[in-house]
Amino acid sequence: MKFYTQEIETASREQLREIQSERLCQMVKRCYENVPHYRRKFDEMGLKPEDIKSIDDLHKLPFTYKDDLRDNYPYNLFAVPKEEVVRIHASSGTTGKQTVVGYTQHDLDIWAESVARAIVAMGGSKSDYVHVSYGYGLFTGGLGLHDGATRLGASVIPVSSGNTKRQIQIMQDFKSDILCCTPSYAMFIGETCKEMGIDTKELPLKIGIFGAEAWSENMRREIEKSLNIKAYDIYGLSEIAGPGVAFECTDQSGMHVNEDYFYPEIIDPETGENLPDGEYGELVFTCIGKEALPLIRYRTRDICALTRGTCACGRTLVKMAKPKGRTDDMLIIRGVNVFPSQVEHVLLSLNMEPNYQIVVDRIGNLDTMEVKIEMSQDMFSDQVKAIAGYERKISAALQQTLNIAAKVTLVEPKSLPRSEGKAVRVIDNRKI
Repeated sequence: MKFYTQEIETASREQLREIQSERLCQMVKRCYENVPHYRRKFDEMGLKPEDIKSIDDLHKLPFTYKDDLRDNYPYNLFAVPKEEVVRIHASSGTTGKQTVVGYTQHDLDIWAESVARAIVAMGGSKSDYVHVSYGYGLFTGGLGLHDGATRLGASVIPVSSGNTKRQIQIMQDFKSDILCCTPSYAMFIGETCKEMGIDTKELPLKIGIFGAEAWSENMRREIEKSLNIKAYDIYGLSEIAGPGVAFECTDQSGMHVNEDYFYPEIIDPETGENLPDGEYGELVFTCIGKEALPLIRYRTRDICALTRGTCACGRTLVKMAKPKGRTDDMLIIRGVNVFPSQVEHVLLSLNMEPNYQIVVDRIGNLDTMEVKIEMSQDMFSDQVKAIAGYERKISAALQQTLNIAAKVTLVEPKSLPRSEGKAVRVIDNRKI
């Protein structure tokens, strides 16, 4: 078994609790003294920093929401002077103002350490060539994996996203061992290799580190088969620290949370009450290790569960299940909750292509849902009658899983848009 920081990664629950309690108390005091937003929240609740004595008091603290970052745009949630902020990242801002995140050098150090832990847990080492195909810039993916691999001592190939055929040429020539990108882009790379007549078994790739979008176990198997690698999930979000907040190990049975820096909770999204281990709810993080933007009980909107215990890999860090969706990505169609990941699971279980799009609309007062799926080249050459049969079969499988009817339309190969970043899976045309 290999570890990057074995003392922490295999610490007892008591040791972790001591670290978490000390860091939480320091962080709460810093927020109260330096962030007007939190001081106002505390005062409204009649709460003082000295009321927080250990991690067990976390539930007394207020939640932080994405809107709080937008309302304090760009820098009003920072807890350090601007002279101490050495880097700025931001979300894409597709649903409003960007959420802006600042980092001190200490923050960058713990982020890099968190990613280095992840790479080692997945079987990587300092002798590897790490091919980073996440975008660089304000998006946290590229620089997050870059700095983590550098911290480990591995050789970084900072390709960024785009120009897929050139990416593949670089993999061949530079002997890339580890590929870092979104899972949908990994599928596109595999598809492009096939078109180019390249046998991926001859590529040096052995490990894929994929995140930034939800992906199913079936998609994992498709990627592993397509690229002849082991595919691992890495979790992060720009407001907390980007990739490296949590990571899979070689056991692939959940993602270990770097809980000495990012303390997780699961709550009922409706009531805000804490839920027990093993129960699905909304994931909440408190940044107990960060200086510049130490968010308190940040509501991620991701739906997952936590489990504690010693993993087969030897790590004792709490594990989070692969998020099965987001409360804000969840579609409510005719009163039924639908997650895009459920649709993907059904399609891949039927050996369909992983390129699909969900189109939701409202006709009169009735919600409609159409799932467009690309056919394989073999299927495209079938007779119209056979294609209609496939559509009926998929529609029945979706209804059994989702409990609502969906129109299924099989479309020509390569007719749906491709993405080098996060795939756009849902188009909701309803005016709601």
